[in-house]
Amino acid sequence: QIKLPPMMEIITAEQLMEYLGDYILDAKPKEISEIQRLNYEQNMSDAMAILHKLQTGLDVNVKFTGVRVFEYTPECIVFDLLDIPLYHGWLVDPQVADIVKAVGNCSYNQLVEKIISCKQSENSELVSEGFVAEQFLNNTATQLTYHGLCELTSAVQEGELCVFFRNNHFSTMTKYKGQLYLLVTDQGFLTEEKVVWESLHNVDGDGNFCDSEFHLRPPSDPETVYRGQQDQIDQDYLMALSLQQEQQNQEINWEQIPEGISDLELAKKLQEEEDRRASQYYQEQEQAAAQVQVRKHSGCICHGAGFISHIIFPTQQVQGAASPASARQSGSNERKRKEPREKEREKEKNSCVLL
Repeated sequence: QIKLPPMMEIITAEQLMEYLGDYILDAKPKEISEIQRLNYEQNMSDAMAILHKLQTGLDVNVKFTGVRVFEYTPECIVFDLLDIPLYHGWLVDPQVADIVKAVGNCSYNQLVEKIISCKQSENSELVSEGFVAEQFLNNTATQLTYHGLCELTSAVQEGELCVFFRNNHFSTMTKYKGQLYLLVTDQGFLTEEKVVWESLHNVDGDGNFCDSEFHLRPPSDPETVYRGQQDQIDQDYLMALSLQQEQQNQEINWEQIPEGISDLELAKKLQEEEDRRASQYYQEQEQAAAQVQVRKHSGCICHGAGFISHIIFPTQQVQGAASPASARQSGSNERKRKEPREKEREKEKNSCVLL
């Protein structure tokens, strides 16, 4: 529905956000009732408020009962307004009764909470149920099951363009001659002009690569592709840590601030909190960079950024991550990395809070 100017080959994220925002405003239905109009305008306002988060991460929380069943969050409004179907394939096989009972109608976050609660219960039946649910999450860590894949193949229409959610990533998906394909966006394929689509025919992630006409096109240099995939995994891993860190940085509890506190004392408290957060953030980034290097050498990095699914829950993705590349320097660059950070800390200490 969105038309880009002729000859445009590159578009920035900011420009794309503007195009999407303009389209949402222009797509407002004309002949609707007053109640429908107010409801649409509220949805449009909610969508505009979170549109910028498309650049970093949206909060989606899957349910294991259907390929289009998600817990409703404000982020889902964007897909509704743009009329873009959102799918996932993390389903429970209805033929496995004990897993069906253990998982029930829980969303992912609810299931994690249930597992924790069941483990602490004195009821042996609940403990067993929690164990079954935990085993299900462990056995389906790729966030795709064969039952889910079958349901996906049936649900997606021929030629339909949609979004597929898996391993905390969103992929463009389509169906061609009964086969599902994902748009290839991994930076390892940046120089592979003929590789456009990857088939989705199993849960292991080893699909076949195709060109724009869905003809088989194996990568010309597999080694280059592999190295690029590893770089992408490192960046995704650091991005996940950064997003998680921001989620954990809670705002100051204003209810605990005593009444009658002076502006100067309040400013000091705010500055102390900012200094603490800055110090903690830099420590986390340094530890993250070290962990990435350790995992790379030990061969523990999973294909397709699978580590992210073990770091954060789908509903914990938030905006504003730091540049992953800035946290990946090591070795001879260690001194260079610390100097600007120390300057930044000094700058923060010398700054004041305006009330």
